[in-house]
Amino acid sequence: MFSAVHVPRDPATAQQALRDGGTVLAGGTYLMPRFNERAFPPTSLVSLRHVGLDTVDVDGGAVTIGAATTLATLEADERLAFLRPCLRAIASPPVRSLATIGGNLFVPQPYGDLAVALLALDASVELYGSPTVSLQAFLDDRIDGLVTAVTFTAPGEFRFYKATRRRHNSAAIVTVATAGDRIALGGVAPRPLRAHAAEAALRDRELTGAAVADAADAMREHLAPADDAYASAWYRRRVFPVHLRRALLGR
Repeated sequence: MFSAVHVPRDPATAQQALRDGGTVLAGGTYLMPRFNERAFPPTSLVSLRHVGLDTVDVDGGAVTIGAATTLATLEADERLAFLRPCLRAIASPPVRSLATIGGNLFVPQPYGDLAVALLALDASVELYGSPTVSLQAFLDDRIDGLVTAVTFTAPGEFRFYKATRRRHNSAAIVTVATAGDRIALGGVAPRPLRAHAAEAALRDRELTGAAVADAADAMREHLAPADDAYASAWYRRRVFPVHLRRALLGR
């Protein structure tokens, strides 16, 4: 049940509405089904549709994406073609036409594939009226505030791999994203996880099957997957080394 729906025209007004107890509404692809499925107390929604946070700027290697930019807009942007393997693995085209980059930072695992990719890209999060923070800190510390943009440097090399039960519209069993020597994981922890232990195990080593097996073994104590409709925690742990190898070696 909605007590009010606010449609602010600028970030300052949106921020104030959120401070007054509103719940942010971006694309609504995750939020609205949960409102329909469950009984919630009267809720005030704050729509970001007309706040002006739907721009994409690429200046050399510097990329700035407004938080309300849809995944479909990113998918169509030739300057960000390296993100398409990730974007096309998320849900279906109708969902991507609504879902936003900012909203993808807040959905729980095993959803949030783009957040996994952005973590591998060492992205930063811009918050209205607050200092910019790393995406890692934003996810780890659950920092409050109105997200206005995500920034990162376009990578020289980027890989994205997602293991699912079905090809489309399915959450991840295991997700792996890499950019340079950074590795990020999805589906194996409560939040997208930077694989620091795996990175350390691979540092200064040739990328071989044995090296990747060592990297997977180094991550075992850091994995905390959950049981859900897509896979059990046991299964995710069991197949993680296989999917890490496929992501890094292509086999």
